[in-house]
Amino acid sequence: MGQRIDLGYLATPKSGKGPAVVVIQEWWGLVRHIENVCDRFADEGFLACAPDLFHGKTTKSPDEAGKLVMELDAERAANEIAAAGAYLLGRPECSSKTYGVVGFCMGGGLAKFVATRDANVGAAVSFYGGFKKVPAVWENVKAPMILIAGENDKGLTAAEKELYEKLKGLGKDVTLKIYPDAEHAFFNDTRPEVYNAEAAADAWRMTLDFFRANVK
Repeated sequence: MGQRIDLGYLATPKSGKGPAVVVIQEWWGLVRHIENVCDRFADEGFLACAPDLFHGKTTKSPDEAGKLVMELDAERAANEIAAAGAYLLGRPECSSKTYGVVGFCMGGGLAKFVATRDANVGAAVSFYGGFKKVPAVWENVKAPMILIAGENDKGLTAAEKELYEKLKGLGKDVTLKIYPDAEHAFFNDTRPEVYNAEAAADAWRMTLDFFRANVK
């Protein structure tokens, strides 16, 4: 079990030390589901942190969530994510010199953005990541990246295919994984209307393997 800290939520591995991972929230805010993802990373031996990008605000209303996203400044959010990564790298429990970054929906878009800005990112995973206000310079991506999407999330999946081709054309180390018959937010097990257990389990295994191989 992790704990709330000033910048968000922190979960430490039982082994005492592990590589760093920053988990980025969906547009609902820093809700229990995201804390649980941090706890799951800690159970797998990682030191995980989720920064609270909405500064205490959470919601279950899509309208309110959309408003919070509109008010969120991408540059500030990216700086707070990078600060969370630096915080982990400075902790005694951290065994890595870089950190992994993984985000969901809005957080997936921000994970990609941070990978264009922060040299401390060792690997990035974006789950159905969309955030239109991100002024990303894709040429600056140094870390390997996985783009994950659901087949039924048509508009976003088409955008991810386009980004994949762009990154490939720039010579970047990028993987695109599209899950058949999966919806947007298929990883979120608190939303039974979209949760896809099989796709979520596979994406989780892939993310763990990816971070273990690249966050050093």
